Amino acid sequence: MTLQVSTSEKEFPPVAPPGKPAGLRLRVFRSFEELPPAYLALFEQNGSSSFFYSVAWFRSLAQTALDPGEQIRIYAVEREDAAGTPAAALPMRCGSSAAHWWRPRRLRGLANVYSCLFGPVLRPGFPCEEALRLLVRAICSRGSSWDIVDLSPLDKDSPVFAQLERAFQEAGMVTQTYFCFGNWHYPVNGKSYAEYLQSLRSSVRNIAKSKNKKVERSGRVRVQFLTGPEGLEAGLEAYQKVYAASWKIPEPYPEFIPGLIRLCAERGWLRLGVAYVDDEPAAAQLWMVSNGVASIYKIAYDQRFAELSVGTYLSTRLLEHVIDVDKVREVDYLSGDDKYKSDWMSHRRERWGMMTFNPRTLKGALSIARHVGGRNIKRALSRVLGKLGKGETHVPAK
Repeated sequence: MTLQVSTSEKEFPPVAPPGKPAGLRLRVFRSFEELPPAYLALFEQNGSSSFFYSVAWFRSLAQTALDPGEQIRIYAVEREDAAGTPAAALPMRCGSSAAHWWRPRRLRGLANVYSCLFGPVLRPGFPCEEALRLLVRAICSRGSSWDIVDLSPLDKDSPVFAQLERAFQEAGMVTQTYFCFGNWHYPVNGKSYAEYLQSLRSSVRNIAKSKNKKVERSGRVRVQFLTGPEGLEAGLEAYQKVYAASWKIPEPYPEFIPGLIRLCAERGWLRLGVAYVDDEPAAAQLWMVSNGVASIYKIAYDQRFAELSVGTYLSTRLLEHVIDVDKVREVDYLSGDDKYKSDWMSHRRERWGMMTFNPRTLKGALSIARHVGGRNIKRALSRVLGKLGKGETHVPAK
């Protein structure tokens, strides 16, 4: 087949993966506003498994959490039918190579410190590995000349992880996978909150009960839950006040969290809990409930109230709400192997990254030596030179 590239994207010339059925083309979009409705529907369909795949999430990142000079690239594969039915899309970001000519040209997934899961969005029923192979060939094709392509955090247990790695290796890239973080979660499986508590270790359960009794006996604490636009701005102000008084470092992108909270309120995802001590904001937690999963996204408390354990009290109240009221099927602590997460959750999975290096460029080869090691760069260059001898590999013109 001939894989066609949108003529508006001069940076990416056609690539021709051999032995593939006809009827597919590649497109590259520069913003989410350019996406046709069929692609928006594909993102929303994938968002049913995790809001980290939804177009609303990616738009939030693109609007408030990009570095200066960064640009969006959404690689997409679609059928060559009248509707342009999308098969797959991979949102990416890249910086301006002109700004720092000495640095490797790096293409990253549209994810950052706020992302707890990333990956391509795929149409169910379409051959997944074929779509990924086409996307990767486009990224690594002659003319793009990326020195490094970095994707994270990926679901290591998903078959997509191995398929992506294989696709990059077939495209002549050198791959290195790396651990990002552990992800603790709890499959509720229809339990009530009381049954959930009973399933925890007795030490955790007893400490939580003792702390909560102390809070309730004090008579100083009240809890507010916000799930929609009503009272949102006051709740957001309380959250930010608690966060500023906590141990947390300042947000690297100050507009992101307020925008995310407002988005979640609009979508019905928001579970913003604020605990007040003597009417002063003392603890705040940002949770999201979407598609049966309660995601614990941000927690903070004012250290002046640490002795009262108001943070634990707020956590248990939110857990009770999402289990007994929202009837979620899973509670997800998202990122990190903090001890308290293993106390409250029962299962652990891992998120990994995949960094791939281009041995056909000088900066890519130097990056292999730096990140992967000398033996691997010799093996990679030997493989590339062998393909050059067979006429299988394109080398960008200098």
